[in-house]
Amino acid sequence: MPDAHSSDSADPFETRLAAGLREAGDAFETDRAALVTAGALKGRRRLLRRRNAAVMSGAAGIAVVGVGTALLLPSGSGTQASPAASASSSAPAPVPRQTLISLLTRLVGDGAYTKVEARGTDEGPAPYVHVVYDDGKGKSAVELDLGRVEPGSDQARQATTCPAKVFTQYDACRTSRLADGSVVMILQGYEYPDRRVDTKLWRAELVTPQGQQVSVREWNAAAEKDSPITRPQPPLSPARLTKLVASKAWRQAIDATPEETPTAAPAPSDTAFGAPVAPTLKSLLPKGLTVSDSSDDDTGFGYLVVDDGKGKSLVQVNVQANMSDVEGDLFGSDAEVLSDGTKVATHQGPGEKGGTGVVMWTVDTIRTDGSRVVISAFNSGAQDTPSTRTAPALTMKQLREIALSPKWR
Repeated sequence: MPDAHSSDSADPFETRLAAGLREAGDAFETDRAALVTAGALKGRRRLLRRRNAAVMSGAAGIAVVGVGTALLLPSGSGTQASPAASASSSAPAPVPRQTLISLLTRLVGDGAYTKVEARGTDEGPAPYVHVVYDDGKGKSAVELDLGRVEPGSDQARQATTCPAKVFTQYDACRTSRLADGSVVMILQGYEYPDRRVDTKLWRAELVTPQGQQVSVREWNAAAEKDSPITRPQPPLSPARLTKLVASKAWRQAIDATPEETPTAAPAPSDTAFGAPVAPTLKSLLPKGLTVSDSSDDDTGFGYLVVDDGKGKSLVQVNVQANMSDVEGDLFGSDAEVLSDGTKVATHQGPGEKGGTGVVMWTVDTIRTDGSRVVISAFNSGAQDTPSTRTAPALTMKQLREIALSPKWR
């Protein structure tokens, strides 16, 4: 295929593009201070997966050169914006897929690019780029997603919070703050939580104070799943990942993406328990248990790792409100109905994350006002690690008592 990094020196657009990218790289400021790594995370993290449409036209191995369209360059770059881009500050010019691909390949570096897919800011609310990159040391899938989160929201915080190791295995994770206030998380982990295949997944998540979110993922294989490992590590080091997500060009592309029509957000009391879950759960534990790990201040989900002297046991609780509309799906005709109308369902079976010998005991409850409390206990300190004991540290009777406690009200 033609070299994706070649350019026509006579093309003024390509000249502006290269100059803007060089200046963006030169202007990047390194992290000023590391933030304290947090240990709490909801049981089900939001994972960006937007590659569901718009395959790049043409066969694999598309060269991107001389895209004849307006490019939003970093502010202060000294490069004049096109008339279309400067005509209206409230409506930035779209950034087409070809420009996003060109930006990504230039920032990633020299090498061969195949299986190129992308969606521009003019094609929907979720621009992305996917490539298979080979720097001569093995193929690697690399993905970029651009989006928005509510500034200061729980979602924004979670995007850049290192996950608790009771839920996610990884080799390293760090969160840092850039000079402009943006927060970056670099996670060096694995595609499969149980590591049945050692495909490595390294992620970079950046959230700006304005709510712009840039997400980059890379693997040491040509595809995220069901693909042979081609190299010991993904190609981009943590420092290069940080520099890639921090490029000002991505933020301006996000600004050029049409915003989705907002929907009214329910009040906090309508979505989750009003107080942190973990302290309430801890107060309901039977005597004789020690706590070695716990979630922090999440109000919808919490966990504890407990031990009665016979091995670690993970206990987790979800607390939800207004669940009446799915009550029929969650509680069948065999559910127990208490005198006050509360329904109780129980389940004992294997764990869900692949840990050898792990079992999961669950008590699920829903009250007549639609509030739901579901508690699960495991015979291991984490779902994806081998069992540490024959049964969870809490009996089904104890789990039931905790789930039905009036403290959850």
